[in-house]
Amino acid sequence: MNLFDVYSLYDIEPVRGKGSHVYTEDGTDYLDLYGGHAVISIGHAHPDYVKAVSEQVAKLGFYSNSVQNTLQTTLAEKLGKASGYPDYSLFLCNSGAEANENAIKLASFTTGRAKVLAFGKAFHGRTSGAVAMTDNPAIRSPFNETSNVTFVPLNDIDAADAALSTGEYAAAIVEGIQGVSGIHEPTGQFLNALAEVCKKTGTLLILDEIQSGYGRSGKFFAHQYSGIRPDIITCAKGIANGFPAAALLISPEIPAKKGMLGTTFGGNHLACAAAIAVLDVMEKENLVNNAAEVGEYLIEELKKIPAVKDVRGRGLMIGLEVEGFTGSELRKKLLFEHHIFTGGAGQYTVRLLPALSLSKEEADYFLDEFKKAIQ
Repeated sequence: MNLFDVYSLYDIEPVRGKGSHVYTEDGTDYLDLYGGHAVISIGHAHPDYVKAVSEQVAKLGFYSNSVQNTLQTTLAEKLGKASGYPDYSLFLCNSGAEANENAIKLASFTTGRAKVLAFGKAFHGRTSGAVAMTDNPAIRSPFNETSNVTFVPLNDIDAADAALSTGEYAAAIVEGIQGVSGIHEPTGQFLNALAEVCKKTGTLLILDEIQSGYGRSGKFFAHQYSGIRPDIITCAKGIANGFPAAALLISPEIPAKKGMLGTTFGGNHLACAAAIAVLDVMEKENLVNNAAEVGEYLIEELKKIPAVKDVRGRGLMIGLEVEGFTGSELRKKLLFEHHIFTGGAGQYTVRLLPALSLSKEEADYFLDEFKKAIQ
């Protein structure tokens, strides 16, 4: 049997990792500034994480949600405190797309409405409902096309207001910072105005913080720069440092009903142990502040380089464009000639999404190699 050929693969296979580095079988060291799509939040093979996951799997790796699981309540308490949402409720699932599917389903149950407002260049996942809200026709099959989703330009509050004022929309969903599109940020003014329009029209506001959340932006959630409080927040990626896990943070104003949502694997014992370990390390090592400080340093230093046409982002969620290079060309050069993993977005953008533990020394190493690569 062969693998279904849907990925373009680089001819490199990391077999182990430590911190912000991965290594191939022959011991070649690569600086990882992509973290496997922003998934590695506390660094590869963090000893506290390894210990927590190993101890849990030796005791009980899984049982269903038909019984009590105190690891879930521990995770809810820790996440509420870390995120600044202690009064919200937690629903655990397995992936970012699944989190967004459940958020939309919950909004539709709550409001009795079917429509969703999404924004230009949005990416919300590849499952049926999530991809319907993703502004990329190339990855939507005919089955995913629906009249229940409307797209308007990001940061265009007049267009959003005009749509939502019809009273037909269950939810508006927006990323804290758009990642896949190339690091594009909703303005604070726009988010505050959108929150007001949602409140006025009885529409639930969903913040997709799957890539931009969990400390990556330099705050726990990127939308916290604007001061708003969404009705639902979705998160995944860095929540469990590579173990499949995701979550919804749900406003206390949204009522729960038995059987409304459900999952087999979501919130299992091993996933919860991994997620608790992540929060403990983030607090112990002050990683949200580190992401803010090292990210700001990287952004300011990149702006000083003449060949860099544009730098966008917050914290350790950075997009950059360089004169004379497509994103693919620059990524390949950094990877094969300088042993640095980065990500891409669109034709020209290179994305930096390293572990939140990235040091200033590692940032300086990247800057030195980056300058050599674009000469």
